[in-house]
Amino acid sequence: MQERVLVTGATGYVGGRLVPRLLEAGYKVRCLARDPSRLEGRGWEGVEVVRGDVLDPASLEPALHGVGPAYYLVHSMATGREYQERDRAGAAHFREAAARAGVRRVIYLGGLAHGDETLSPHLRSRLETGEILRAGPVPVTEFRASVILGSGSLSFEVIRYLTERLPVMVAPRWVGSLCQPIGIRDVLSYLVKALEHPESSGRVIEIGGADILTYREIMLAYARTRGLRRRIYTVPVLTPRLSSYWLGLVTPVPTGVARELIEGVRTDSVCSGASALDVFPEIRPVPCAEALRQAVASLEEQRVETSWTLAFSPASESADQAVFLRDEEGLIVEERRLRVDAPPEKVFGAVSSLGGDNGWYYADFLWKWRGFLDLLAGGVGMRRGRRHPTLLRPGDPVDFWRVEAWVPPSLLRLRAEMKLPGRAWLEFRVRPEGSESSWIIQRALFDSRGLAGLLYWYALYPIHRIIFSGLVMAIGRRAVRNGRTCQVGTRGV
Repeated sequence: MQERVLVTGATGYVGGRLVPRLLEAGYKVRCLARDPSRLEGRGWEGVEVVRGDVLDPASLEPALHGVGPAYYLVHSMATGREYQERDRAGAAHFREAAARAGVRRVIYLGGLAHGDETLSPHLRSRLETGEILRAGPVPVTEFRASVILGSGSLSFEVIRYLTERLPVMVAPRWVGSLCQPIGIRDVLSYLVKALEHPESSGRVIEIGGADILTYREIMLAYARTRGLRRRIYTVPVLTPRLSSYWLGLVTPVPTGVARELIEGVRTDSVCSGASALDVFPEIRPVPCAEALRQAVASLEEQRVETSWTLAFSPASESADQAVFLRDEEGLIVEERRLRVDAPPEKVFGAVSSLGGDNGWYYADFLWKWRGFLDLLAGGVGMRRGRRHPTLLRPGDPVDFWRVEAWVPPSLLRLRAEMKLPGRAWLEFRVRPEGSESSWIIQRALFDSRGLAGLLYWYALYPIHRIIFSGLVMAIGRRAVRNGRTCQVGTRGV
């Protein structure tokens, strides 16, 4: 019988793809998650989920009990400022807890870079995390990966948006930096195969793809994959700050994260030796063109397992501050009810398809305008879209919302991640009415932050009234396809 494996960071991009591969290989998997609800609906049969946080040492003991190997796939960059200190603290807590629990080995995925003096804070933090983990008594296999290409990966999405949206690109000098892009499938192969290669324990292994390219060459390779004609010109005047604003406007990446990325790509990211091939001769990473082709195919076939946005939260709100509504005390609540001649499954299908390329069914231009204003204010805007056109999971982004609860066919609750003087939710409940009818209960909830929040809510109330009334009606029409609705009621609290 295979031993139990712990995966931290299972709600993130790599961790969310690693778990099913470990299950396929026959391992028993346990996941550590700050919010276990974000792993609901994954279809991971037999996976044990333990609530915990690497920043909370007491929560690590039950997660590590009885574990052989443990994957450390945690990174705090998306949580905002001072993430380096959180990374250091989390790694130290995990190192000590793993030693006390008798963990056999730790497998860590970090970033590939050389030269301490020129490293960005992001890359330096990735290397420091590995150093802290290796300082303990538990042997560590540290993989240092170059740019990871896969459907939904941060690097791939930046390349995709820049290339798709800009036929002619005036780019900063960092597009000439060298890297060794590696496909996500090859990264996962290394992570899983490490369990079968004990000689990888206690080593730092640099992993990259078959090609060494500049970022400019990668974007042109993407253009060829998509049959696009693109021109890229470099200029020396774009500073990292200006570049981050440019990247934030054109791609879904928030400006703060973009700045960290740009600081990082100014440093070459190329493997310095053949250690990966020596330890894992059975893994032959694919060329960049093939990794791009696989990523594009997954997008076109709607087979995106995970997305970088799953791990992103605005800097103003860390993940442990997420609010789960249990009562309405202190909240402004605007509720609408609509009876429709359609069964709950059809109604919930219409609700679950909101956002992304599907739009918001009513006054879509106003939603886009709100997203544009949020973008100007430094928020996420409407650019993130959604992972799948009809299916959702807790933790999924939907434009400037995030799925807080998704329970088919009865409940969808979205938490706002735009810039606001407070916190807001949009909730839909579907209740059966007989055998062929349903009630839609739509609630907009707002937790005001002081007087500014109250002024914001009531100033926008006339617009909200129009938008939300039209939205619930449009959902009903889409559900029944013939527009028959009745018994509409509105209640403000």
